[in-house]
Amino acid sequence: MKAVRIHSYGGPEVLTVEEAPRRAPRAGEVLVQVHASSVNLFDIGVREGYMHPYFNYTLPLVMGTDLSGVVEEVGEGVSGWEPGDEVYTRAGVFLVGGQAEYVRVPAANLARKPTSVGHLPAAALPHVSLAAWYALIDVADLSEGQTVLIHGSAGGVGHIAAQLAHVRGAKVIGTASFNLPLLLELGLDEAIDYSSVPFDEAVKDVDVVLDLIGGETQERSWKVLKPGGILVTSQTMPASQEVAEAHGVRAGHVNNIPPMGATLTELAALVGAGKIKPHVSPVLPREEIRKGHELIASGHTAGKIAIQVVP
Repeated sequence: MKAVRIHSYGGPEVLTVEEAPRRAPRAGEVLVQVHASSVNLFDIGVREGYMHPYFNYTLPLVMGTDLSGVVEEVGEGVSGWEPGDEVYTRAGVFLVGGQAEYVRVPAANLARKPTSVGHLPAAALPHVSLAAWYALIDVADLSEGQTVLIHGSAGGVGHIAAQLAHVRGAKVIGTASFNLPLLLELGLDEAIDYSSVPFDEAVKDVDVVLDLIGGETQERSWKVLKPGGILVTSQTMPASQEVAEAHGVRAGHVNNIPPMGATLTELAALVGAGKIKPHVSPVLPREEIRKGHELIASGHTAGKIAIQVVP
């Protein structure tokens, strides 16, 4: 089978489309024929070797975290799944491989693909949606009537988080340096161009800050929280608990994911109801995977970059 693989860590040039072994599913696993995948910032970290100390990958490594496809074969002891079922999932940080023609996935991690969208939009959902879900629901416990400020709200995690926050009944303020029309399309209550408007002067007394940027943006975000509020960051390094305490607020970190299959099933229902819609731009063939990595590394993409695996 064909797959996107790396034999060493480095820049986009290490990505190759080549033959790779197709492996049968083991007990408790399902073999999925992949129709579409996507590119995440996480994939950049994997390619550059930054994730290796955490997950001890073995090279050559099949790339790609997200996938949407069709069940090809089920392993021993698997129930509830049959060949031909349309599914989507995050292949997982330990099981990177969404950009291969066939991928083995633990059956518990699968969810039925939202019927209202095709494979390309579905493949744009898992990684960013699970991160947004964990940040806003599991860590921040965002509830109706609260206000959330989302930095980087036009990006992959951000644009899903904004919609999920609305589902929770929260007021949503988003910052971005470009593509403000997308923020309005997502239905944000307030959109701030942080390149021209200091967000920390325009916003105050929010319950939750979701920091997808880090650095100076995080440092300036403490003072916009109301007492007892929480700043949740997706950056590799957690936000300082000491700094949080000094401001009378809390710090949270996106360092886990909720139960994958169950959460993606709930998400599929929200997509089907039209409450969450993935924004996909652009769609690239698998052979242009290097371009996908270059685009997302630029920091100026909106929503998600989808990768078409099956022509």
